[in-house]
Amino acid sequence: LGSCYDHGRGVPQDDREAARLYRLAAEQGYAAAQFNLAILFEQGRGVPQDVGEAVRYYRLAGEQGDDYALGNLALLYVQGRGVPQDTVEAIRLYRLAAEKGHVQSQLNLGLLFLQAAAAGRALPAAPGEAARFLAQAAQQTEDEQSRLKALAALSEYAHEPDVV
Repeated sequence: LGSCYDHGRGVPQDDREAARLYRLAAEQGYAAAQFNLAILFEQGRGVPQDVGEAVRYYRLAGEQGDDYALGNLALLYVQGRGVPQDTVEAIRLYRLAAEKGHVQSQLNLGLLFLQAAAAGRALPAAPGEAARFLAQAAQQTEDEQSRLKALAALSEYAHEPDVV
């Protein structure tokens, strides 16, 4: 029902009502509601913007295996929003989401490895991991812009001998 109010499906769109309903379901442990409530907190829709609360709900959903929540939480760690900036934790979370087939996490993880290599920073990764995740993202995405980004990164990877 929260989704109906969130997107205006069959009812007038109402962020506050969506947040109220998502919160009720989130408190019952529903991962999808936790994820959606996290987005509302991150964006300040229907609730005061509070990235710390977004982190809490992304974490709860992620603990239940929600790959989108894991990917969003990883990005917050990369950016240092609502949590201390922590690339190692971001990589751990991106890996969890990427292994579940989350295309954006596959792409972000591969790009993170490439950026670190270009900056001369070492990151915890297995040999070939950047290329594997970039190739998976390129193969799985339906978004042409994401596919081109992954393919361009793969091309760059071929020219970076020190990238994992």
